Amino acid sequence: MKTKHFVRLLALGTAALLTACATACAPSPAPQAAPALLKADAERAAASSSAYPKELAAYRASSLKLGTVLIADGGEERNGNVVSSPGSLLIALSMLRAGASGAAAAEMDKVLGLPAAARDESMNALLASLEKFDGDPASVDEKNPPRKPVVHVANGLFIHKDTATGKAYLDTLARHYGTGVYPVDFRNAAVTEPAIDAWVDKNTGGRIKKAPVKFDPEDTFSLLNAVYFAAAWKVPFDPENTRDRPFTKAGGEVLNVPTMEGTANVAYAKGKGWQAVDLPYAEGFAMRLVLPDAGTPDETLDAGTLARVAEALGQASPSLIDIKLPKWDHKSKFDLKKMLIRMGLKETFSTDTDFNAIQPGMFLTAAAQAANITVAEKGTVAAAVTQINARDSAAVLPPRSISFDRPFHYEIVHVETGLPLFMGQVADPR
Repeated sequence: MKTKHFVRLLALGTAALLTACATACAPSPAPQAAPALLKADAERAAASSSAYPKELAAYRASSLKLGTVLIADGGEERNGNVVSSPGSLLIALSMLRAGASGAAAAEMDKVLGLPAAARDESMNALLASLEKFDGDPASVDEKNPPRKPVVHVANGLFIHKDTATGKAYLDTLARHYGTGVYPVDFRNAAVTEPAIDAWVDKNTGGRIKKAPVKFDPEDTFSLLNAVYFAAAWKVPFDPENTRDRPFTKAGGEVLNVPTMEGTANVAYAKGKGWQAVDLPYAEGFAMRLVLPDAGTPDETLDAGTLARVAEALGQASPSLIDIKLPKWDHKSKFDLKKMLIRMGLKETFSTDTDFNAIQPGMFLTAAAQAANITVAEKGTVAAAVTQINARDSAAVLPPRSISFDRPFHYEIVHVETGLPLFMGQVADPR
């Protein structure tokens, strides 16, 4: 696929950023310009998914693993409903891995199961295959999802303007990820925070308004991936057939919820503890629906089982299936740092040396994801943003100072036991 784009220093003419700063920024003495979009002086590499079958298989397996961990985490809502984007998380982690070395790089490869070779090249091929469906989320009428799916994937990197960022790293992001790089002043929260939020809002069609990581002016690095999806079903559900039907929760409580019904020619498979269908959209995508057997524990649907589901559905011939499917409109937010550390990325989130190729002394400070989805008779609309923030240790703000120039308390403490052997107060040190 010959999708070469010469990248150079460009002025960012994004109306969304300008509008956000005009409406959301606090008043300042002088007007602030929108951040400039900077990309390395490099061409986007041509890529074809057919050249990387083993690598794409590794990415599929990694995405399934990440997805099951996200589902098990449950997100911040804690209501049992979960929507996540393992694809968005995988792309963001791949961009971070492009600048990793040493123990962190080895740990990421092992825990995430990333390809052993051609890692960035094969991710470029994956992204290029999705770009065939690229479109502007703002153009979508979400009440009438498009017959040709709109799949918008955007990668962005906001860096502190006074912090050196590795040219080789920026070149890799430009060649293989098409990543926009925005030098900003993180210390000026009134401008930079709404600029990042505007990037999120624009690339999710307004479905997600704010970046998932809480803004911290001490950060020097914020990496983002956004995924927007909108598509009509191949065969839409007839709204006349939608009515309240019973839905039994895990604890046995029965609810009456709006449920669609229709007959479709779909791939169907059944295995130990589950049955599943691939419900196709009009072009290029399907919603895989997996129904565990009644009484089956949640952990049955692990990454290995989901891989077997995918294999079985891939081999199944379409057949007429009557489908009853509830409508839903859900959202989730995840603290990815805690989740990924539990998953095994301990060195990745503790090192201040293995990301030197990105920024000197860089260490990760936060990671989060926000996602939402709307499923109805005509189709599906969904969006997700994954954000990974970091800080250049050399750029950390000066330590706070303390001057004992007024009455103060003191203790002499035995460190091993914590026993205060002496305790006192100085009211006048003379």
